[in-house]
Amino acid sequence: MTRPMIAPSILSADFGRLADEIAEVADSGADWIHVDVMDGRFVPNITIGPLVTAAARAACVLPLDVHLMIVEPDRYLPDFRQAGADWISVHAEACVHLHRTVQHIKELGARAGVAINPHTHESVLDYVLQDLDLVVIMTVNPGFGGQKLIDSVFPKVERLRSRIDSLGLPTLIQADGGVKPDNAHSFWSAGAHVLVSGSGVFGARDRAAAIRAIKAAAS
Repeated sequence: MTRPMIAPSILSADFGRLADEIAEVADSGADWIHVDVMDGRFVPNITIGPLVTAAARAACVLPLDVHLMIVEPDRYLPDFRQAGADWISVHAEACVHLHRTVQHIKELGARAGVAINPHTHESVLDYVLQDLDLVVIMTVNPGFGGQKLIDSVFPKVERLRSRIDSLGLPTLIQADGGVKPDNAHSFWSAGAHVLVSGSGVFGARDRAAAIRAIKAAAS
């Protein structure tokens, strides 16, 4: 991959004008739209569900990247796929039968991702890595936007990138949390080629300039 992809998280958008917010970042150079789904159980916050996901789908044609921070994700996979999710990521920590869940996502016709929290070792992915389209490395503790980056995750990204490359896999690595222009190059050079930025994009007065700044700093 020759350039980073930026996936603005709608968690930081103005939900009173969500369609306009999504359309604006789509027109400003975003590559994906990232949808953070939280249930108040797996993480200490409640956000959105399939209805808002469907609204996001209607607002743009970019790939919709749905990150399920919920328990029992299998129960809801069909709903999010029907709502328009192109990529669906579940948490390794939330799945009792991770391989089965990954296969379920693929059977629904979506790209399959698995997310791991900052304290989780990447080896938890060893037996599903070859089935994954995406690995989401949480670079903050999930649950709230606008958190400070946990720097100790960078070696994890590097090790995972090395493992993926050694297997000759096309699996993408996504860094989720605390992405700003001043650290984007560190993510990129470590091997994360999809960068999620919520407040870094939606919190900027000029969203196009914010996206350009992250991409320029990364590459």
